[in-house]
Amino acid sequence: MVSLTAASVVPVSCAMALLGVGCLAAALLAFLLVRQLVKQRRPPGFPPGPSPIPIIGNIFSLATEPHVFLKRQSEVHGQIFSLDLGGIMTVVLNGYDCVKECLYHQSEVFADRPSLPLFKKMTKMGGLLNCKYGKGWNDHRKLACNSFRYFGSGQRLFERKISEECMFFVDAIDGHKGKPFNPKHLVTNAVSNITNLIIFGQRFTYDDRDFQHMIEIFSENVELAVSGWALLYNAFPWIEYMPFGKHQKLFRNATEVYDFLLEVIKRFSHGRVPHVPRHYVDAYLDELEQNSGDPSSSFSYENLIYSVGELIIAGTETTTNTLRWAMLYMALYPNIQERVHREIDGVLTNGRAPTLEDKHKMPYVEAVLHEILRFCNIVPLGIFRATSQEAKVNGYTIPKGTMVITNLYSVHFDEKYWNEPGVFSPQRFLDSSGNFVRREAFLPFSLGRRHCLGEQLARMEMFLFFTTLLQRFHLQFPPGTVPTVTPKLGMTLQPKPYSICAVRRQQKFPGS
Repeated sequence: MVSLTAASVVPVSCAMALLGVGCLAAALLAFLLVRQLVKQRRPPGFPPGPSPIPIIGNIFSLATEPHVFLKRQSEVHGQIFSLDLGGIMTVVLNGYDCVKECLYHQSEVFADRPSLPLFKKMTKMGGLLNCKYGKGWNDHRKLACNSFRYFGSGQRLFERKISEECMFFVDAIDGHKGKPFNPKHLVTNAVSNITNLIIFGQRFTYDDRDFQHMIEIFSENVELAVSGWALLYNAFPWIEYMPFGKHQKLFRNATEVYDFLLEVIKRFSHGRVPHVPRHYVDAYLDELEQNSGDPSSSFSYENLIYSVGELIIAGTETTTNTLRWAMLYMALYPNIQERVHREIDGVLTNGRAPTLEDKHKMPYVEAVLHEILRFCNIVPLGIFRATSQEAKVNGYTIPKGTMVITNLYSVHFDEKYWNEPGVFSPQRFLDSSGNFVRREAFLPFSLGRRHCLGEQLARMEMFLFFTTLLQRFHLQFPPGTVPTVTPKLGMTLQPKPYSICAVRRQQKFPGS
């Protein structure tokens, strides 16, 4: 009897243990579910918005053309409304009036960055672009602005350096002898070299494979950073431990880029003389040494790597994609291209190279570049922001730390400020006498304290590269082909790969 009783106890104990584990798991799951649903409740006074799906919220609504979806939602819920991104309560700003109220009139309130798991993983909320609003951001922003001024746009010789890069660029295009080619590679290299001159004091050749690879990874991460997987990771960071998903590719790319940047920084800081900086890296290392005894200082080798990477990608993506769209639209609208040719030829007599002083003499060229920036919306949602303190907007209350999306696409397609915004028309930037006119609702570089610090440099590059290119070439598509103008989605809107023919115009041009 004793042996039979002992034997019967074992399976009962196992069953009880399994039942207990199952109950604990169910209770934990129920707790997490209730916790998630509580997170998804809108706070009192919060803007309304589209109804979320339980748990995942409105994440999948942003999977395709999020800027278009958000503008359509503003027509239902108003210029300011909310989204639930898997428990991350988010406010969306639409239309020029609303964006100006928040980013300009309440600039400091909307100057923070959201503490998203993705930002924490990628840059630990350090560096420059994703840094939290405060002393660290102020110090890094000041250093970057000074560096762009001292080593870039504020330097008299820097325009000549851009012009030299323009010549490398058009000479490389000339090598295709008017045959079809994809301009992405050459445009990206040429534009990134301008930023490289400021950061490293040196350009990279167009056949530098290591640098090319890094730029390609950067470009890929710009797409991956707003993919569905990235949004899911922000909502549910535990998926980091899943062996699959595009977020894993994002992290692998970042690690590879940071390792490469560390080696490049070491190479270009060799021979540095303290307090005699040759470029941004030298200037940063000076700050790092001067603040070495200050525990509150945010200057570090890690933040140097993050800052360099962010400046390279920010200085490359916007201008590169603007020029790629410009080439596509010139070939798509030959009548506009012909008028650009006439204006360039009328100003740049005897084939001389363009200078920034020619800018005010070329109102139509300026109008074309502005319309491309407006119509193509290179950075449609800007970079996500957060409130640094409680905000009051249009009668709504937005708590401190709330993530904010600024839909710049809705600003550039705001019917209140733009007549027929869905039509590509450079003429909207000209008055009745053909003079260039600035438009109020034009914010391709955003607004407020977090506006693009490289705006002046980007404008210099766009004008010089565009005029040098159109002075030398007529752009047309290969016979029988017309590429799509539907953009490739990511943090930036870039053209899908296309081929173009750059045919040498019959003019006298300056030598290489």
